[in-house]
Amino acid sequence: MSKQVAVRLPDELVAFVDGLIADGDAPSRAFVVTRALERERRRAVAARDAEILARAEPDTDMDALAEHASSIGIDLE
Repeated sequence: MSKQVAVRLPDELVAFVDGLIADGDAPSRAFVVTRALERERRRAVAARDAEILARAEPDTDMDALAEHASSIGIDLE
């Protein structure tokens, strides 16, 4: 389900969005706005998670695991 929302944007942002569409990087204005809002939502969630982790007590088991994982090579072929 979706809802139509009307917003006013500065001319330079509209020109930027229209340029993305003209260059074939986006199919519509709605796509660009939706993509930008989804990125902002992910950023907000990541910032919240980082704040939670910053307040958490250190986990020595996870620290040891991270150190071990960073010391081994990964063969991706």
